[in-house]
Amino acid sequence: MGRKVGVEVSIAAADAVGLCDVDVVAAYPITPQTHVVEHLSELCASGSLDAEFVPVESEHSAMSVCCGSAAAGARTFTATSSQGLALMAEIVFIASSMRLPIVMFLANRALSSPLSIWNDHSDTMMVRDSGWIQVFCENGQEVYDAVFHAFRVAEDARVSLPVMINVDGFNLTHVIEPIEFWTKDMTQKYLPEFKPIHRLHPDKVVTMGAFGMPEIYTEAKMAQNDALLKSFPVIKQGWDELADLTGRKYSPVEMYKTEDAETIILGMGSICETATLAVDQMRDQGKKAGLVKLRLWRPLPVDDIKKALAGAKDVLVLDRAVSFGAANAPVTSEIRAIMYHESNRPNIHNVIAGLGGRDVTPDHIIEMLEMALADKTHGYNIFGVRS
Repeated sequence: MGRKVGVEVSIAAADAVGLCDVDVVAAYPITPQTHVVEHLSELCASGSLDAEFVPVESEHSAMSVCCGSAAAGARTFTATSSQGLALMAEIVFIASSMRLPIVMFLANRALSSPLSIWNDHSDTMMVRDSGWIQVFCENGQEVYDAVFHAFRVAEDARVSLPVMINVDGFNLTHVIEPIEFWTKDMTQKYLPEFKPIHRLHPDKVVTMGAFGMPEIYTEAKMAQNDALLKSFPVIKQGWDELADLTGRKYSPVEMYKTEDAETIILGMGSICETATLAVDQMRDQGKKAGLVKLRLWRPLPVDDIKKALAGAKDVLVLDRAVSFGAANAPVTSEIRAIMYHESNRPNIHNVIAGLGGRDVTPDHIIEMLEMALADKTHGYNIFGVRS
């Protein structure tokens, strides 16, 4: 096992990318993602990492470069945030449609306007249906481990899809945490050499991203969706192999004190650690509360979610993004759809919290849950709105 040190999460993530021996890093700086690619540029400049660092003029160009390099058979990485992802979005959809195994670190940040550099999940929800595998991280160790797992899954011949690692901006990217580093031997044992299924090469000419007539477009999209759904067992296998190597077990859905829970909080990302403290406080007060952490956002682990919520009377979904003009926020919409036909369907309450980086404390989460139990959040409630 590698050494354990206190390090900024963004720097640790960049070091993990370096251990993976990436061939190409293409990125444009944007807060709060910049420290990741800044450190990677230092590794390249010092000779510690033998990779092509491409300092492009925009995020749109960054993902375009990534598509080209991945199509040529290079292990490829990028990172972005918020408005950068918005500019990149056109090519984000192309990357997954062309089955290019790119890994992207997304430092989650609120979309403008008004301008905010702080965290929520509005940027990633913008590309919810882009066809990428999408995971959410709760703490620094998860972020570090997720880099290795992302390349392992993306490049698997059974998958060949891009992976997006969602990391809460500032709440995780800029904090210093104790992280157990991998060794080079561990990385080589876990991550095989990248062998692309199809690649651009002058000796074997192929066409990628060609024009699709209406007669084939539907079939192409169905095949893409089928590939994403079939990535699920490979994702789980990758986590199982990671557990064998490090002793840290990750799952698509994780539960905390839910065995006898009548009320369950469901969240994604760093807010889950805060929710853990809230659950502990409520347990101390004799309240049967629990927490469900949704780590895998796409492909959505439907059966795991049903199992995790079975038996609960009330579920409080902590959304971190607004779906304007809709009946539910994005995560709540999915949870309600999944549980709709279940005979033991719980009351599912929708609360949006922490927009634009507004602080969410354990006491706030307890207050939200009390609102839900008082039947005040069956609608579309944004917590903490100033009157």
